[in-house]
Amino acid sequence: MQVTETLNEGLKRGYAITVTAAELDEKVNEKLAEAQPEIEMKGFRKGKVPMPLLKKQFGPRLLGEAMQESIDGAMSKHFEDSGERPAMQPEVKMTREDWKEGDDVEVEMSYEALPQIPEVDLRTLSLEKLVVKAGDAEVDEALANLAESAQDFEARDEGAASEDGDQVVIDFVGKVDGEAFEGGSAEDYPLVLGSNSFIPGFEEQLVGVKAGEEKAVTVSFPEEYGAEHLAGKEAVFDCTIKEVKAPKAAAIDDELAKKFGAEDLAALKTQVAERLEAEYAGAARQVLKRGLLDKLDEMVTFDLPPSLVEAEAKQIAHQLYHEENPEDKGHDHGEITPTDEHNKLAERRVRLGLLLAELGQKAEVEVTDAEMTQAIMNQARQYPGQERQFFEFVQQNPQMRQQLRAPIFEEKVVDYVVELAEVSEKEVTKDELQKAVEALEDDV
Repeated sequence: MQVTETLNEGLKRGYAITVTAAELDEKVNEKLAEAQPEIEMKGFRKGKVPMPLLKKQFGPRLLGEAMQESIDGAMSKHFEDSGERPAMQPEVKMTREDWKEGDDVEVEMSYEALPQIPEVDLRTLSLEKLVVKAGDAEVDEALANLAESAQDFEARDEGAASEDGDQVVIDFVGKVDGEAFEGGSAEDYPLVLGSNSFIPGFEEQLVGVKAGEEKAVTVSFPEEYGAEHLAGKEAVFDCTIKEVKAPKAAAIDDELAKKFGAEDLAALKTQVAERLEAEYAGAARQVLKRGLLDKLDEMVTFDLPPSLVEAEAKQIAHQLYHEENPEDKGHDHGEITPTDEHNKLAERRVRLGLLLAELGQKAEVEVTDAEMTQAIMNQARQYPGQERQFFEFVQQNPQMRQQLRAPIFEEKVVDYVVELAEVSEKEVTKDELQKAVEALEDDV
């Protein structure tokens, strides 16, 4: 077997690999000799089938296996000897279209090598960590939001008109073409105006009604409505308004605390403060991580594999297209050409991704089985009732496991870098932290 370099420009590599016909024949003979004792064939005892007959019947298939094994072996040895790692799966193709059995096998292997990552003295990094304390004002605001979410409704004054956000208690009968339809009637139904729980246009027509009134509400069912016999049809709902109630926030007291699982109001305040500070810490970590990545991006430069940058730029362009066109759910929108901005962002992502991978590998950062299991469980919750199927899917899909592993690995590498860096704390207000987070919209 012969491996000859044909290209070495930047990170691009090319090699010609030749496997002689004699080498292939020898490998086929080895495979036949290994299998011969277990082969049975009509007219021969087990293990006594002549080698020429075996070769005639099984040779072509084994020749293909021998070719693949030889080429794979040559590639593995090349990467082991050279120490290079391909950025993506190497491209391998035969160079002779007229190849036939008995000829030498000649293939071309090409790939882009991962670059050498320069050393980084992480102890020279200076980072700033924002700290926000959950003061009385923040806790009181959070408690007020909880009280509002636990709101009740109380009757408005007699003769008062309903407003958006009110609850109206109604009887209604829905009709299409003058005929009542199944499922279109109810009594004493509590409807919160503005909740968008009814057909579009229904709730808006009940704003301004009073208890005791009757109101005919005319709406059209959406074209994509679930019941085909109603889809796109105009309907009239005869409504009787029985009560009009205004929203009333729950009192901030021990009873409210118990609704949220706390022993009393003091315990709820403690829980709220802890939750707020955990949220602040999570937001502050986002800002700290961005600062870390910015510093690393400034400190390190190296050649990037064009294929990785191109793939990342296409992914960015595709993602941004769907964010800007949420109505387009499919992927038949044709090719989206990355812009210069997309390419620039892709270069940053690839550079930082390769650097973090190198730092993590040298620091022997590992994602544990327990961490992977937790990540899979978190993802599986998005598919209620199908958790087992999701687990099985992940177990059988290496690409999916890698997608779940990658962010865990990245966060652990960030933790490792932060531990070595010089980190100073800066106490800020909640609003200042919020502004810092908002500035991350152009994040990597």
